[in-house]
Amino acid sequence: MKSKFLSAILGEIPVFPKVKLKPDCWDNGVVARTPNWLGDAVMALPALYQLKKSVPAACPFIVVTPRGLSDIFRSLPFVDEVIETENKSFLKSKKDVLNIRQKKAGIGILFNNSFKNALLMKLAGIPKVYGASARGRKILLSKAYNFPKIKKGEFNNFHQTGLYLAMVYSLGAEEWKGDFPEFRVHKKTELMNKEVIELSGRGNILVLAPGAAYGEAKRWPSENYREVCAYWVDKGGNVVIAGSGKEADIADIVAKNFPSDKVFNMAGKTDISELIFLLQKAKLCVANDSGIMHLAAAAGTEGVAIFGSTDPYLTGPLSKKWKVFQEKQNCAPCFKRECILGHYKCLRAIRPEDVIDYIESLKR
Repeated sequence: MKSKFLSAILGEIPVFPKVKLKPDCWDNGVVARTPNWLGDAVMALPALYQLKKSVPAACPFIVVTPRGLSDIFRSLPFVDEVIETENKSFLKSKKDVLNIRQKKAGIGILFNNSFKNALLMKLAGIPKVYGASARGRKILLSKAYNFPKIKKGEFNNFHQTGLYLAMVYSLGAEEWKGDFPEFRVHKKTELMNKEVIELSGRGNILVLAPGAAYGEAKRWPSENYREVCAYWVDKGGNVVIAGSGKEADIADIVAKNFPSDKVFNMAGKTDISELIFLLQKAKLCVANDSGIMHLAAAAGTEGVAIFGSTDPYLTGPLSKKWKVFQEKQNCAPCFKRECILGHYKCLRAIRPEDVIDYIESLKR
């Protein structure tokens, strides 16, 4: 039975009839295609983990994922093999088809809604392919799962992770108890960025993630992050600003005029392995609804999540160690990339002093 916490987070997971699979269906293994975005890929981890637990011990567990995410799955001992995909157009996907075909897997499962990926699985000769019913691909699937649509302007009663779990439950996986698989950083420390190694030994690290790939409606104002940064530095701590290369400008704004030996702008300077390594060393993380938020929660880091235009019932961090800040507005959740009203009240109503007070309360 799920804990009250997990039930509250996951909400009402859709229930599908059990799929009857003969033992030989698992011969040569399972191929799982992950989502393309960091946050979605992390939210799929519980389903992947539970599916692995349910398959025969000798069944290879193979993950197909974009190159930029491959180090996540190489850091997970339960994954036997990772196939990197360039995620190119269908006409340029011949290499992906050949790589998957060589595995001769009996089962394929899709954790994204791409028609192309369903077709690639079939072309690769996988006899049984499962995934959500989306984009006209139902004809390609052995079973297509019909999920409730997300209604704009309404808060949801299910979490994205629950949708992934619903599929593997129908394939015989046991109920998830809330445990994430252990990350064992794939990259050897001697091959890591030297600055990452130096930072990891400093202690009392706060990771700030002020960006969000989705858009400005997910980004708490940079000046608010600066206030949290100033508080942590004044208390004698070290701050690492994390993000992608595209978020370097946002990170620059947060880091501006702080001591360079206390605040470190690492946006665009770490790969996934190095980011996991730093998150595991950090005392706390403050992040928008983003991939880094999900990765930090999965890695066991304590944290604070800032939600604006999106819905924590759908994509909130899956951890008791995280506090969600959200100031609900009449127009939220709108799921827009930018505020169509131009005021960003949902984000600006969250005060940095409230976040700081919460951080202070953790010390008591």
